[in-house]
Amino acid sequence: MERNGNIQEDANLEGENSVLSSRLFLENVGEVVLTHNPDEDQLSWILVDPRDYDGSSCFGLCLNSGSALKISDIYSVEFIGYGIVHESALTNAAGGCLLGHSSEMYRFKVHGVQKSKTYPSIWTPSIYTFGHTDFQTCHMWVNRINASLDKEVDRPKNLLVFVHPRSGKGNACRTWDAVAPIFSQANVKTKVTVTERAGHSFDVLASITNRELNLYDGVVAVGGDGLFNELLNGLLLSRHKVPHPLRPTDSKHSAENDSNLSVHEADGNIEELSDPCEDHSPLLISVGHNGTQVPNLRPEADPYYAEHEAEFSLPHEQFRFGIIPAGSTDATVVCTTGARDPTTSALQIVLGKRLCLDIAQVVRWKTTSMSNDEPYIRYAANFAGYGFYGDVITESEKYRWMGPKRYDYAGTKVFLQHRSYEAEVAYLEVESEKASVGPERGHWSSKMKALWGLSKPSDKGTCRAKCSVCNKKPIRSSTRSASIGPYLEKSRWKKSKGRFLSVGAAVISCRNEKAPDGLVADAHLSDGFLHLILVKDCPRALYLCHLTQLAVKGGKPLDFQFVEHYKTPAFMFTSFGKESVWNVDGEILRAHQLSAQVFRGLVSLFAAGPEV
Repeated sequence: MERNGNIQEDANLEGENSVLSSRLFLENVGEVVLTHNPDEDQLSWILVDPRDYDGSSCFGLCLNSGSALKISDIYSVEFIGYGIVHESALTNAAGGCLLGHSSEMYRFKVHGVQKSKTYPSIWTPSIYTFGHTDFQTCHMWVNRINASLDKEVDRPKNLLVFVHPRSGKGNACRTWDAVAPIFSQANVKTKVTVTERAGHSFDVLASITNRELNLYDGVVAVGGDGLFNELLNGLLLSRHKVPHPLRPTDSKHSAENDSNLSVHEADGNIEELSDPCEDHSPLLISVGHNGTQVPNLRPEADPYYAEHEAEFSLPHEQFRFGIIPAGSTDATVVCTTGARDPTTSALQIVLGKRLCLDIAQVVRWKTTSMSNDEPYIRYAANFAGYGFYGDVITESEKYRWMGPKRYDYAGTKVFLQHRSYEAEVAYLEVESEKASVGPERGHWSSKMKALWGLSKPSDKGTCRAKCSVCNKKPIRSSTRSASIGPYLEKSRWKKSKGRFLSVGAAVISCRNEKAPDGLVADAHLSDGFLHLILVKDCPRALYLCHLTQLAVKGGKPLDFQFVEHYKTPAFMFTSFGKESVWNVDGEILRAHQLSAQVFRGLVSLFAAGPEV
């Protein structure tokens, strides 16, 4: 390969499955031998003469004598015509950049991703420009790389995109404008809807027919957790046909008189309940295609299901949710990508990354103790909280003009009020999880524990990318409760009652900027369990210690005697006396009686999982 522009082609092109190798010029680096090996599924290049390159680059390529790029990390290749290619970029004595010899030739760009060395969960675009004096050689490489990209079957081609213009600090539209070119470069078609009112995205996704929905590979939320929850419910409420979770008992003292109840535990607060599968409550009510409520009938008895629903099964093999963060907390994105970064999310979407996510079905049976309501269903991907968490979101609604800061103000105000609520919580105790979670019973081991309410810390394993727990194939049950069916033979219902400052159920860890480890550091994205967190009434100072531990990296907010923590696939709740409200993924839900169950891996996300 000569440097005067008369470039001798050195290539092997016997077929798509053969090794292809050519001498080209790499922008700002120099003359390289570019190779594509289908068996290794990557592009690799090595400098022809490493002495021409000093090992540094002021253009951010971070190359030495050779480098490689996996096909799975390439999202686009494009021919850009005839123009100048700078053969090298050298650094002068003053630390500035000096462009070396340059030539005019045909060029093509390879768009890929690279991970930050400092923050591995942050992904950034990387562009590699290759040049050759022969037009056909450049086109040969473009066609070869495109042929490899076509084999990446998980990549999306068509997406529905919803932008919430007032989400977070009102930057969602600018956020979308910033990342939209990535989708264009990756040849991903996007149908963009800027929401105009609360519930807009829900209505669109709930009313779209499955025939039309199957034309898309997924739906992308440009906003916060609230927009994602709206889309999630829009998809699931009319399409997820499942039996209901167990309904709580109607009376505070009925359980005590229940002949199926076994002996109380030592502290008098925990009771064992009977098998919920003996209950035969009415079918749940779901939202139909015209916005009315219709019962969850069997497919053969539901004409609308026969016409539309049979075409869209859940979990769906291809359809995924994507989230480009532009909200106040963006906990879902932080937990599933490891970074609150719109570019990282956009790159993971166009590359077709996939992970499964547990979803909790929350059912309100009664709004008040005297009401006679139809069951009301919501789905949650993050968290459902009562007491402190419900009071904070209720209070924050009064100060929406403050923006995201309203949550800090409302939280401080509610904390100072220090309200507790009488309630009863029943949960399904799974034998295999009993030893790893739950409060320590018996006497405290020291005066310090007595002073601060601390108990023995539990071992924690954090969910990360390629998590072995989440990658296990879910057990699909044919029993009347698809979520708890696999656990019924080795589980029992237990009950805790008293006065609670808060009752929380975390589907995922709920990591965010204010709680770096989340509410439950060892929660998994797709293991089929909720983390039930019961905070009993305690002095304000101790509760402050609990909340402070949430805000500390490596904190232990669950290691207090007044905090009960249970890993469970389902729970039931009944309140007594003065009542708070539930915060279900940011939605206020008034409920005297409520029950929930988790469905393992019910939906998939365009995400790769957190690296750290």
